[in-house]
Amino acid sequence: MNYKASFKRIRESRLFWVLTAWAVILGFNALFIPEFFRINIQDGHLYGNLIDVLNNGAPLMLVAIGMTLVIATGGIDLSVGAVMAISAAMGAVLINPAPTDKLVSNEILTRNATNTPLAIIVLATLAAGMLCGLWNGLLVSRAKIQPLVATLILMVAGRGIAQLITNGQIITIYYTPYFWFGNGYILGLPVSIYIVAAVAIITWIGVRKTPIGLFIEAVGINPKATYYSGISAKNIQLLAYTFSGFCSALAGLILSSYVHSADGNNNGLNYELDAILAVVMGGTMLSGGRFSLLASVIGAMVIWTFTLSMYALGVPANALLAGRAVLVLLVILLYSDRRLIKRRSKSADHQNKPDVMTSDEKLDLPRP
Repeated sequence: MNYKASFKRIRESRLFWVLTAWAVILGFNALFIPEFFRINIQDGHLYGNLIDVLNNGAPLMLVAIGMTLVIATGGIDLSVGAVMAISAAMGAVLINPAPTDKLVSNEILTRNATNTPLAIIVLATLAAGMLCGLWNGLLVSRAKIQPLVATLILMVAGRGIAQLITNGQIITIYYTPYFWFGNGYILGLPVSIYIVAAVAIITWIGVRKTPIGLFIEAVGINPKATYYSGISAKNIQLLAYTFSGFCSALAGLILSSYVHSADGNNNGLNYELDAILAVVMGGTMLSGGRFSLLASVIGAMVIWTFTLSMYALGVPANALLAGRAVLVLLVILLYSDRRLIKRRSKSADHQNKPDVMTSDEKLDLPRP
């Protein structure tokens, strides 16, 4: 009986189904792509598909962390991909040794140098993303625009802003210290993994060891009740969107560092959809409320494990989106099954409730 109760608690955990989906994909790879688990050591660095899942999936994990808080408040952020493009463009322009339209020699353009200190570049990149998040938060919390519409504005306009920043060009980055964020290693593992771990831990402490997490869930469940409780739902929403902008900017910095360029059209393309899928697979309801940062991060890892597995099997990139849709559909159906089990359990508890009223219930009856 205790085993059944324990299994029921495990099954109802937000981590259960997303971990099950990940285990199924890894099990499939163990049978049909055994080289997927091969890890090599070269120059003291670890290489392999499992390392690529963590390294390539790092930007998506960061965006998913920010998206989780936004969705937990009952909102959504469709502009994260555009914010990544804006932040990457900002960093690349500051690195560029010839930012004006003045013609310069190829030797100057491709030299490993910049006129802006790296710390200023990083701060300006993050500030640009946070400013975008603040804009979304003001539209949602103060102007009372629906989150879907408010963030859709920046989603559409953001790539145009990135094009304006880069003057419509794809800027190639030659400044090697900037590559450390996307291609550097610490103790054999990519730097991006440490960045994701640091952001995830700090965020977890912020939302689970302070009242902020409870406020976010309260705003997502019932904003009106939150208002009467003395909690400012506007400020909570503003905080969530600004943090989402910060995470998107950090993801844009890593991505541009990884590909050594800033492209206003392609940096962060479709990341908003992948982030929403990762959060949904992590069990956070789109209607807001309870959330799990760890489940969202694992959801992003599931997406990238599936992506690299399809590449290893030789599946064309055009067919990959359809494959992702099937994966998400299966996970959502599993969650639907979980909710169905909960409803059946509540119904069974209600039917097992004795018909004899207690003395307290009798006191609630209207008196003749």
